[in-house]
Amino acid sequence: MKQKRVLILTGGTISVDFAKKFLENQEFDTVIAADSGLKSVEALNLPVDYILGDFDSVPSDILEQYRTYAKGKQHITMKKYNPEKDETDTQIAITLATELEADEIVILGATGTRIDHMLANIHLLYIPLKQNRKACIIDEHNKIYLIDQNTTLIKDKLYGSYLSLLPLTETVKHVTLEGFKYPLLKRTLHVGESIGISNEVVSPKANILLESGILVVVESKD
Repeated sequence: MKQKRVLILTGGTISVDFAKKFLENQEFDTVIAADSGLKSVEALNLPVDYILGDFDSVPSDILEQYRTYAKGKQHITMKKYNPEKDETDTQIAITLATELEADEIVILGATGTRIDHMLANIHLLYIPLKQNRKACIIDEHNKIYLIDQNTTLIKDKLYGSYLSLLPLTETVKHVTLEGFKYPLLKRTLHVGESIGISNEVVSPKANILLESGILVVVESKD
């Protein structure tokens, strides 16, 4: 059965040149623009299915262009939220993607100069994780995702040469790393330590085994 893939463009930093190259070989069933992610949709000339957010950081001309365009296109849905809402625009977009029953969610624009938003966005990956849906944040240099079960990595398919593991939960129990430059054997990882930073996969396949807890996985190009 074909996997349903949803692309979210949100309001952090998106390199248009990178995004164009990344999207060349990607297919998505649904595209969601969250607030100023609409600027990237416009720059990339992407078809968009949902436009949502408080629109406090979208240029008025771009917003009006898509508002006019949406009136004539039944498949485009626009929804404006109060700027003083509890959820960020990215959270609303991720929740929508899960409601659309996405098997995989790819998020561009979730990193950038606002470290508070970036940290929140990493935590938001917990929403699809707890529903057993794949989700990742991607930028020019990193692919970020969460795991809470044993995971096999294929070296030739990694996003970059370096791989870091950080606990999202207070502890991640009995972590074993097989096929890594720096292996581990049933090591419990704790919040507040950096032992999982900057490892490398040295075998064609590598395994991350864990008993309980959630790990943040970062595949990095530099």
